[in-house]
Amino acid sequence: MPLEPWHTEALTEEFNTSKAAEVRTFEDYQRLEARLFAQLEKRVYAQVETGPTHSLERYSKGSASDPQIRQPNWNRSFELPADDAVGGVLLLHGMSDSPYSLRALGETLNQRKFWVVGLRLPGHGTAPSGLLNVKWQDMAAAVQLAVAHLKEKVGQKPIHIIGYSTGAPLALDFTLNALEGKTSPVPASLVLISPAIGVHPAAALAAWKRRLGNARGLGNLVWLQVLPEFDPYKYNSFTTNAGEQVHRLTRSVAGRIESRSRSHPTDVLPPTLVLKSNIDATVSTEAAVDRLLGRLDPGRHELVLFDINRFAVKSMLMVTDPQTLTTRVMGDNRLPFSVSLVTNESTTSARVVVRHQAPFSAEVSQTEALDLAWPTGVISLSHVALPIPPDDPLYGQRPPDNDDVLFLGQMAIQGERGLLVLPSDWLLRLRYNPFYGYLESRVMAWITTAVASAPGRPASDNGRMSGGRGPRGGPPLPEGVHVDYPLCGHSRARPGLAGVSNLERVLHAARAPVSSTHPCSRGWNFLGQVWWDPVGRPRQGWALPDRRPRNGGVG
Repeated sequence: MPLEPWHTEALTEEFNTSKAAEVRTFEDYQRLEARLFAQLEKRVYAQVETGPTHSLERYSKGSASDPQIRQPNWNRSFELPADDAVGGVLLLHGMSDSPYSLRALGETLNQRKFWVVGLRLPGHGTAPSGLLNVKWQDMAAAVQLAVAHLKEKVGQKPIHIIGYSTGAPLALDFTLNALEGKTSPVPASLVLISPAIGVHPAAALAAWKRRLGNARGLGNLVWLQVLPEFDPYKYNSFTTNAGEQVHRLTRSVAGRIESRSRSHPTDVLPPTLVLKSNIDATVSTEAAVDRLLGRLDPGRHELVLFDINRFAVKSMLMVTDPQTLTTRVMGDNRLPFSVSLVTNESTTSARVVVRHQAPFSAEVSQTEALDLAWPTGVISLSHVALPIPPDDPLYGQRPPDNDDVLFLGQMAIQGERGLLVLPSDWLLRLRYNPFYGYLESRVMAWITTAVASAPGRPASDNGRMSGGRGPRGGPPLPEGVHVDYPLCGHSRARPGLAGVSNLERVLHAARAPVSSTHPCSRGWNFLGQVWWDPVGRPRQGWALPDRRPRNGGVG
């Protein structure tokens, strides 16, 4: 395809490290961002024709793909304030992506009284040309500004970082700097979704291709792919430089984690939750274990692994059956982290369960039904699917009722090959997560537990469910919590909060109203820091459902 203005125009109002002296705060960053989008309007939009024949061109003003017709424009950094916030959360999107990808999680966190910032990383949200020269250090500098802003807003309350794809190593880079005393604060917890901990070896060649592309007559080599731009919140075209920066960033972070695991083996990172699809065409699946979780201190980190649909693949043609990571982590008693495998209850059923394995254990300690099933025709999740809920109006399971609204979610298109401009693998890729509700409940519980255990709230290392840490490898539990239930294995408070369950003790620390009845007395189960009712439905929120009896309980 020929290069268009959005491939060639240089936007000089973008943030980079050379502007750090003048852009000292997040407010400065947003003011610069406003000038950047004004420049995008003049240099790109103004050159693109409008009208019915351009109705699906992102940079055709007023088209169905024009992000400016949507309010808010989720390509820009956003902030969701909270009165009397319980903490702050920074959302970091992936390479070629935008803040939209973590919007749903951000809105739910804000409803839970977290002050949320969704950062637009430099080079993103505008035009693919923004990725021609951006450096990962520019992105890291922007992360520093956003964390400082959150710290100003929430004070001494805990700050958490959620990183998706390339946002994950950026979260790790900041955390390592904080642990080394180069910045502050150290995040209370990390949530890494489809993390780019390792990338394809071919990414190492990106630097050479980019240098060749700078030679006269070889300009197309600076692009790994050039595609039509119709997605309002994600670039379809991808620069060679972008691949090079991800490669450099992941190598830097992996090396630093390896070094810290030797120098600080009992405190490598804050509690870290990794959520990953067993099959991922964008980043290395094995690296999440080899370069990250396998190097961390025991007992307070977890991998949530989404398996392929083993009911559907029985009758389908596949190039490979990606069982490598599943078979590697399940049954391995050397792993210092816990594993929750989301998989079919059997190869004869599309229904899904979670099989939990504790750190340093080869046994499945608990299996819980999710009251969910694989949708018909879906054989796996994808790199881009995990943070997107099924009801997402753009990428979700079903199109909105309004036919005039752009929909890029699940589509069934068949015909002769070569007819569509889009490659077939783009159409095949799943763009929403049918198990998003479980992912969201795990993220909320992980962060909420860290809030209850943060400085300024009662906390100690008395929790004894796994390595002296919180339940199922989570953050440390509050003061007075220890395992005391021989039948269900859940925690019970010591004198001072007698008759209060482990989860309720955590909620008490978060100043939430709770009941004193232990859920196990009603057939409830505690898995992965989430309470599940007797039919396998996750129960979210600060307090347990009001339908539980309130006449005391087993304590």
